[in-house]
Amino acid sequence: MEIVLRITVLGAGAMGSLFSGYLSQKNEVTVVDVSDAMVNAITANGVKIKEKDGSIRNCRPNAVRSSEGIGPQDLVIVFVKSMYTISALEGNINLIGPDTYIMTLQNGAGHESKLLKFADRKHVIIGSTQHNSSVIEPGVIFHGGSGVTSIGLLDGGSKVLEDIAKNLTDCGFECHTENNVQKQVWKKMFTNTAASSLTALFQVPLGFIHSDPNANWLMRQLCREAVEVANSLGLGFDLEEVTNDVDKVCINAPNGYTSIYADIRDGRRSEVDTISGSVVEAAHDQGIAVPYHEMVVKCIHALENKAKEAK
Repeated sequence: MEIVLRITVLGAGAMGSLFSGYLSQKNEVTVVDVSDAMVNAITANGVKIKEKDGSIRNCRPNAVRSSEGIGPQDLVIVFVKSMYTISALEGNINLIGPDTYIMTLQNGAGHESKLLKFADRKHVIIGSTQHNSSVIEPGVIFHGGSGVTSIGLLDGGSKVLEDIAKNLTDCGFECHTENNVQKQVWKKMFTNTAASSLTALFQVPLGFIHSDPNANWLMRQLCREAVEVANSLGLGFDLEEVTNDVDKVCINAPNGYTSIYADIRDGRRSEVDTISGSVVEAAHDQGIAVPYHEMVVKCIHALENKAKEAK
């Protein structure tokens, strides 16, 4: 028997639109966003998803600026920028009941500490996804890459999430439950901290990080530092495998534009502190030197400040 879930997605950006769109094919889905332009576009025309093969998928989630009047959901997925997670959940507290799962697939690490302010450990889902997308215009996104989505509970025992994983899979997101989901989070973070961060600095698509020897060398240095930090936490990664996986992401999505690229392009504040910055923080805790990551964080903040001064 097919299970229909009541799902609310917080944030209608690139990934929020992608997930709310796909999940609305088999569920009752609402996406909440503070942008009038985004909400109005989705209300009028739905979410238009342009796939890599040139096809277009039209989906119809409900879109609102306020979730007032909507009761507790089966699943709340957080896709706002990390610095807005707490305010987004506080503003939509009516969606969270005793049986509601809150899930984050946000880039970076450490998001669970924010979600635990709103749900117990048995209802906080963390995970990662290999899907990526970019906003073309409000309500229209380009689905630049796909892959596996991994989800799990903080203390293991993630078999209880099988129905959610099956639902995501049936909607087009191949989803696995993991008892050691922190390892999957770091696996995704390697791509974000070693490749996505460089797309922001150089204002290029992912393919450039593979094809340009200088950018590729930098990517490999960032992988080396991040793997050393991850392994100091007992996660047991192989450096060559990690580096090859990051390089494959760049090869397979040559025209893929990342969210941090778009933030710097558009003069917005980025999530670098929860991506590259989380590697730096963990490295300091472990007494490991990560000069390339520190440089990336400083450079991106400098670009943010430059954009702020230009306004």
